[in-house]
Amino acid sequence: MDALYHHQILKRALGAHVSLRALEAIYRANIGQDLRGLFGHPEYHFDENAIVESLAYIEECRALAARAESPAEAWSAFGRLSHAAQDFYAHSNYVRLWAAQFDGRAPLPDPREAPPERRGGPLVGKTSGRGREWPPVESMEGLDPSLLKHPRLMTCRIYWPVEALYFVPGLGPLVKRFLPKDAHAWMNLDNPKTGRLFPYAMEAAVQRTVAEYERTLAAIGEERGEEAVQAFCDV
Repeated sequence: MDALYHHQILKRALGAHVSLRALEAIYRANIGQDLRGLFGHPEYHFDENAIVESLAYIEECRALAARAESPAEAWSAFGRLSHAAQDFYAHSNYVRLWAAQFDGRAPLPDPREAPPERRGGPLVGKTSGRGREWPPVESMEGLDPSLLKHPRLMTCRIYWPVEALYFVPGLGPLVKRFLPKDAHAWMNLDNPKTGRLFPYAMEAAVQRTVAEYERTLAAIGEERGEEAVQAFCDV
């Protein structure tokens, strides 16, 4: 996801639970992940179908946060952890698999198949072209066990160097024509421009961030005690 949306997710998920200082430190580590994992570390972003490796990376970061001797170290580890967890929903087909469950009752088309003039924000409270209401964003289930283990769950691949041109303003639509449908350019839900499923990816990422925060607090408490938990929250 784009940095702006990582920040919004963290604020929604943690704003009421940690201090502003802690939140900003977590955010800096979160967005720093993009530079750290640009090449050679697909597990940092759930890319290249490295789902098992990415889950292991999250647990590695959680263990670092639990053993950290200072809140700053714990915030940094959790920031990296949260970036990976949030990117899962932007770089996988999880949200599309969730939407497919509605079948014909509440259709959520792949944004790649929608005409350009119909792309954009969610049609919450409105109807689809067939007169059926779309589900509210709040109905999104970001931790559905059946979807997390779905046999068709997959994450995007990065086709370097061609895909680098996708990020050049004005070249995106042209570059996509030359890329397979499992490319990041086709699959990503990094920002609102990717279509109507983006808000659902945001909601799922908020839910996942809250869950990862709670798991991390539990790990810190088990490893270093309640005082370390309070230091992490910094409130």
